[in-house]
Amino acid sequence: MKQKETGSMRQNRLIANTIVHTILTIMSIVWLFPVVWIILESFNAKPDSGSSSFFPQHGFSLESYRVLLTDNRQFMFTRWFGNTFLVALGTCLLSTFYVLCVSYTLSRLRFKGRKGLMNVGLILNMFPGFMSMIAVYSILNTVNLVEKLTPLIFVYSAGQALNYHIAKGFFDTIPRAVDEAARIDGATRWQIFTKITIPMSKPILIYTVLTSFMAPWLDFIFAKFMLGTKYEKYTIATGLWTMMQKEYIRTWYGRFTAGAVLVSIPISLLFIFMQKYYVEGMSSGAVKG
Repeated sequence: MKQKETGSMRQNRLIANTIVHTILTIMSIVWLFPVVWIILESFNAKPDSGSSSFFPQHGFSLESYRVLLTDNRQFMFTRWFGNTFLVALGTCLLSTFYVLCVSYTLSRLRFKGRKGLMNVGLILNMFPGFMSMIAVYSILNTVNLVEKLTPLIFVYSAGQALNYHIAKGFFDTIPRAVDEAARIDGATRWQIFTKITIPMSKPILIYTVLTSFMAPWLDFIFAKFMLGTKYEKYTIATGLWTMMQKEYIRTWYGRFTAGAVLVSIPISLLFIFMQKYYVEGMSSGAVKG
């Protein structure tokens, strides 16, 4: 009787696993479909925004990539790429510093109002950032800092400290005995943070760097709102959106798809090479809140 029950349980488990794998396979195909389509369209010899065919009908070509990277008369893609990289890199450095400092402080120090401060940060982080765009724009316009790249870095970085939860959870898993031993040896809080805690926190450091780099790299709404009509200051997301306007879409459609492929390459490479640390940072940071 027990053997029959065991066999039945194994069969049910096999059926359940098969159903789950089938569902995941279908979801993967649905997710990959637009990705594969836009890659194929970027190599289309005669791209057409109104085409109903999934595969290119006129062969493959690198012409869209060549024009996108060499023709800067209408759209300056290479300059936009450089603008985006500078903004993303600057934001990444500042945001990582903010997040790690705030997370370490809330994890290790005990001070009056700490719980309330954490709760306020949690509540504020629930509101989307674009709700404050008009106020931010008014402030920057008052000091003549609109349509420039540098303010983007400061604005993107300013609110990143509110994303302290995962990093704080990771720091909570590091034994306090390590800090106490260093304090006995005469180390300051800053030395403990920079020379002991950070070297032990590579997963959460990588996770923070990746998320801080991705936000400005992929953002469209705030960049479009702040940069106005200054083409030479555009980021990639804003520039690619401009290519899709009705007066340009027929000419620049293939180059838009090529740009969409190129903009995804840096993020994809970062995830491929740092996936291990990214997953470790997510799992470790979720242990404690």
